[in-house]
Amino acid sequence: MKKYQIVEISENYNHAGTKATQDIAEVADVLKYERILIRMNTTKRTKLAKVQRQIGYRKDWAECLKRVEENSVILLQHPFHYPQLTREKTLTELKEKKHVKFISLIHDVEELRAFRYNDYYKGEFEFMLRIADVLIVHNAVMKQFFIERGVSEEKIVTLEIFDYLQKGSVINVPKFEKAITVAGNLDTEKCGYVGQLGELSGVSVKLYGMNYDKKMDQCENVQYFGSFPSDEIPGKLTSGFGLVWDGASIDGCVGQSGQYLRYNNPHKLSLYLSSGLPVIIWKEAAEADFVEKQGVGICVDSLKELSAKFEMLDENAYNKYAESVRELSEKLRTGQFGKYAILSAEDILKL
Repeated sequence: MKKYQIVEISENYNHAGTKATQDIAEVADVLKYERILIRMNTTKRTKLAKVQRQIGYRKDWAECLKRVEENSVILLQHPFHYPQLTREKTLTELKEKKHVKFISLIHDVEELRAFRYNDYYKGEFEFMLRIADVLIVHNAVMKQFFIERGVSEEKIVTLEIFDYLQKGSVINVPKFEKAITVAGNLDTEKCGYVGQLGELSGVSVKLYGMNYDKKMDQCENVQYFGSFPSDEIPGKLTSGFGLVWDGASIDGCVGQSGQYLRYNNPHKLSLYLSSGLPVIIWKEAAEADFVEKQGVGICVDSLKELSAKFEMLDENAYNKYAESVRELSEKLRTGQFGKYAILSAEDILKL
């Protein structure tokens, strides 16, 4: 049986979008999923560019329909973020006429994220539910959401955590430090908690990423180290804890983005752990259970607890966390969670 994966690539970028989607594509490569490219040939917003994009999409989907053999399996990564002429028609035809099976791996559920949930994403989600033979979801909490939407438990696989592929086998040995690192979007308007990190007494804060607010230069406990590509940032994370947090406040993950942590596997968790750093995570996050079971970090209700937590923390306790992270890091760096999930999906399909 032939195995394929749909890989979307953009103009001037010979890769599959974000780090998370790239990594899944590379893991699928190892498992012999042949790539079928759907190309965004221009990112311009003119009327002509929109027409050119749709012509390109139509051509690529026509090639997909022609190329895929009968009784094959196709791996899809959801959601598709852009309308594409003939996509749904092609996938439906593959299912109904060529008896293709679909494995759908979920990156985001816009209904839960509530950030840009609109008619397009609602339709995209409902189509995915109709076409998928197996769904790979983030974790047990997200699995329950899909079950409540009518998906049979038998056709759901949980990923547990996203991998974070890294070349080379050297894993950072982190230094004991009563500090937290935030790597990601530092926009204090979108991520209000970032602007409040200066209020944490007795806690050093290290910031990496785009949209740094220079007003934070006035915070004595905060240092900004710049922004780095996804393949360089792991080498910068060398001490303390990585912070897995979101939303408008340091006192619990409130707001839409904060509440999404109740359901999703944040990619920065994978970044920190694959880089060797133990983590601090919101106690009500879906992945708090994973962190606790793996012994790779501390769960808190509020970042205001950190001062007291750090007072009780000694180097031996920190090193225990770091050792547990080291064992997990190798799996994340080599794509073991993605491999296991895809192979589990294949088992359900009896490939």
